[in-house]
Formats: sequence, C-alpha cells, structure tokens
Amino acid sequence: MRSPTPALNLADGQRDVLARLSRSTTAPHREVQRAQALLLAGDGVANTSVGAEVGVSPMTVKAWRECFEREGLKGLGQVQPGRGRKPSIAAETVEEIVHATLHEKPRGETHWSCRSMAKAKGVSPATVQRIWSARNIQPHRVKTFKLSNDKRFEEKLIEIVGLYLNPPDQAAVLCIDEKSQIQALDRTQPSLPMKPGRAGTMTHAYKRNGTTTLFAALDVLTGKVIGQCLPRHRHQEFLKFLRTIDAEVPAGLQIHLILDNYGTHKHANVKKWLAKHPRFHLHFTPTSSSSLNMVERWFGELTDKAIRRGVFHSVPDLIAAIETYLKANNKNPEPFVWTATAEHILEKVRRGRIALESITN
Repeated sequence: MRSPTPALNLADGQRDVLARLSRSTTAPHREVQRAQALLLAGDGVANTSVGAEVGVSPMTVKAWRECFEREGLKGLGQVQPGRGRKPSIAAETVEEIVHATLHEKPRGETHWSCRSMAKAKGVSPATVQRIWSARNIQPHRVKTFKLSNDKRFEEKLIEIVGLYLNPPDQAAVLCIDEKSQIQALDRTQPSLPMKPGRAGTMTHAYKRNGTTTLFAALDVLTGKVIGQCLPRHRHQEFLKFLRTIDAEVPAGLQIHLILDNYGTHKHANVKKWLAKHPRFHLHFTPTSSSSLNMVERWFGELTDKAIRRGVFHSVPDLIAAIETYLKANNKNPEPFVWTATAEHILEKVRRGRIALESITN
C-alpha cells in the first residue's frame, strides 16, 4: 500500500498569504485554485482529494506542491516555461503589422483600418485590434498642431503668460478678439424634443438668415466679458469696441489688452486713438498661437451652449441669444485659470521643433 503524502510544510506567514488569496474575488482563478490546493496540502490532505476539491488533476496538485517546496511564495502565480496558451499569431506577423502600420499606407488611402490591415496580412480584424491596443497604436486618430515662426515668439510668450500668472496691480487684463461671421441659421423642419430613450433631433438642412460679429473682452481676473455685436469687423468697429471698453472699465485702472495680429488691430486710426488713451497697453500674441488668448476658450463655450443648437429666424434673434448668454455669464462669472508656465510651453515647443527637424532632415 502507498504511504500517505506528508503534509506540506507552511509557515504562519505563508499560510496567511495563501488564505487571503484563496478568498480573493479579483485574483486570477488559477491563482485562487493554487492557494486553496496548497492550504489543503498543508493540512495533510492527499493530492487526489485536493484535486477533486479544487477541480484540477492530482498531477497538477503534485506539481504545485513541488514548485512551492522549491520557491515558496515567490513562484506563486507564475506559469512554467513551455506551459500555458501558445500564441496563435507568429511573432514575425505581429512585427509586419506594426511596421506596416507605422511606415506604410494602403493603396489610395491615408491610413490603415483594422479591416484593411487584416485583409493585407491575412489575419482577422480582431487580431489587428489586439496588436494595436497592446502597443497603443491608433491609426484612426490624428492631432493637429502649429508651431509659430514668429521671430519674437519667446518674448511675446513670456509677456502674455506673465500677465496671466502675475497680473499688474491697479490694472485690468482683458483678452479680446472678434468672433466673426456668426450665422443666424434657421432649420428647415421642426426639431423633436429629447425624451427617455431618445436624444433630441435636429435636421441638418438649414436656411441662412445673415451674420453678425461678436467683439468680446474677457476679464482674466473675474471672468466677466464685455461683449458687443456689430455687423462687420473692420477697424471702425474695433474702435467702437475700444470706446465701449474704455467706458466700462473704471477710470483708475490701466488696461492691458491681449489680442492677435489681425490687421484692424494695428490700423493707423487705431494707433492714433491709442496714443490719446495712454492707459491702454496692447500685447500681441505670437503668430499661430491663438491658444494663448483665453477668450478663444470662452468663444468655444458660447458656441457649444448658445449657438450650435440654436434656431434663429433673423440676425436680431441671434444677437438676442448672444446677449442673453453674456448676461448669464456675467451674473455668475467663472474665470479660467492659467497654469502653464512660459518655461513649460517653451520646452514643449523645443521638443516639437526637434521632432519636425528629424523628419525634414
């Protein structure tokens, strides 16, 4: 008769770890099984009974015991070399798919899809998706960028970021710009309201009823916006808006305006007016750097919340909607908080230029 299998020698600390793992609901099932089997083996239960209890063969229990006796808890959960599921796709095929994704294009197209790559390499679309996901490759996505070629980029950047992070005393810092050609769009068919289980609907066909231009000045400190809708955006309208700002900002404050390089901002008549109003100080953003002007962020919210889904039968209807949004904004303003330092931005630009040069050289 075969002698009984001796009990597996478990230290108190090892038993505690195995007990916690055997009750786990998040650990892999195979590791939970192994922990349960080792605990039973530590109580002197025979391999055959242990296997029947946890649902594995006696030979598996024997192998787990031997591994534990050699390596202790260190080998717990590790798959022995040569065991486990074998890869169904050859490593060479995986490398071919990755290389083609990064360095080639399908004939007549700009980028690969799962299906086009699968057809080209003789695998399933799900296989291509797994390979891309494992390497964080996303051919369907593209991000836009623009590096400024402004010769005074660094100087202007430091000046504007300094106004955001350390605004001067006794001064108002305003980000100003024009949102031109805002269209008063009327839908050709009535929209259906939202209800449970169905989103609101809106026909894509529309009728144009004219345009307006919104001049806006965002107060960096308070989040309030001075806004004025005008029919055009020439230097005459810009001068009119400057007079509006002059009237609304308290007389004792200097006014620092952050604005872009649009021609009307530098018109001769504008310069003459500014010379007669010395409390105005203009700070121009570098070319191709609209993200440095925080009023652009506010324009995005205006479009999303008040214009994109709107139905406007006329330009006055559109202007009324914009003015209503302005009043609501100024009743409970929430300023945008600038956090990026000039050094951080310059470092990102430096890396961008290095990446571009590596491609062009």
